Amino acid sequence: MIKKMGCDWRLRQVMAEHEMFQTSDLVPLLAERGVSLSREQVYRLVTQPPQRMSMDTLVALCDIFACTPNDLIKPAVVNAQIRKTADGDAGPVLPLTARRTVVRRPGQQ
Repeated sequence: MIKKMGCDWRLRQVMAEHEMFQTSDLVPLLAERGVSLSREQVYRLVTQPPQRMSMDTLVALCDIFACTPNDLIKPAVVNAQIRKTADGDAGPVLPLTARRTVVRRPGQQ
C-alpha cells in the first residue's frame, strides 16, 4: 500500500504573521524581485496550494517573508492509504461494512 501525499500550503498564515492581510499587497513585492503575477494569480497562490510553482516565485516569497520553504510547505498525507490493484489502478482502502440485502424473485414484491 502507498500513501497519497500532498502539502499544507501555509502562505496565508505566513502573510498574517507579517501583518499582511491583502493578497494584492504581495503583487508589488513580488514584482520588485522580478516575479510578475496578476492580482488574480497572486490570490490563487495565497488561497490554494499550488500544483506547480517556479523556483523564482518560491525564492521571492522566502525573501519577502525572511523564511525558508519549510515555513511555507508542510508535507501531509492527503488520503488514507491507497491499495494498488493487479491492473495498475489504485483505489482507496475502504472499511468493509455488512449490508443486509433483499433478494426478490420475479413476480414477488
